[in-house]
Amino acid sequence: MPELPDVEGYRRVLRGARGRTIRSVTVRDAGVLRGVSAAGLERGLRGRRFREPYRHGKWLLAPTDGEQVLAFHFGMTGALVLSRSDEPPHPYDRVVLALGDDLELRYRDQRKLKGLRLEDRASARRLVARLGPDAADLTRQDLTAVLEHRRARIKAVLLDQSAVAGLGNLLADEILWRARVHPARRASDLTSAEGDRVLAGTRRVLRTAVRDGRVPPRRSWLTGRRDRVHPDCPRCATPLRHRAVAGRSTYWCPHCQPEP
Repeated sequence: MPELPDVEGYRRVLRGARGRTIRSVTVRDAGVLRGVSAAGLERGLRGRRFREPYRHGKWLLAPTDGEQVLAFHFGMTGALVLSRSDEPPHPYDRVVLALGDDLELRYRDQRKLKGLRLEDRASARRLVARLGPDAADLTRQDLTAVLEHRRARIKAVLLDQSAVAGLGNLLADEILWRARVHPARRASDLTSAEGDRVLAGTRRVLRTAVRDGRVPPRRSWLTGRRDRVHPDCPRCATPLRHRAVAGRSTYWCPHCQPEP
């Protein structure tokens, strides 16, 4: 599933379209459109130029030189590709924007769980205003406000986009493993020191993952061990535990992250 590092990578892809005029809009599958028809998408975008794109959490927003803002949410399987027009279409290319100079911006999505919206500037601002602080910019003050008074499990809080925007299942497990915090701990029960470790883990994990454009499956990361037949802790080699926490498949080390 695309998480913050993946979406930041798609923002970099979208920067390749900055300043280019949208010559045509081809909707091959309207099942990825949200709140706009294929005809409405073409009317809103054709002839417009892309300006500097920006990201908040898992949302990627592409302002144009008009009032229109193209908003992407990639769901489980979405991706954004800048291709030459003579490259064969992919079976899951759902929307194609022709940009001139033989370039196309292609929205690719297998499962179509989320997709594209066309907003005006005011509604785009409201869209991201409903989200919590972006995880890449999280401060200690932000985290304190997120954790205090919340009886939910810490993993559930990290996955709540209205609390912290951009984290998904893999990132949440990785951060909590690095912070030595059990994913089922109540958020409001975390000590100040544990909160500091969660923040430090978030910064370290995102710094590397954003550079790589994904959550990297490194052997020294929990992410690199969780899909093994017999997964073990990269830190102490203890067999990892696995069960659903906050409704999501969760891995943790019982030695490094003791039960609450």
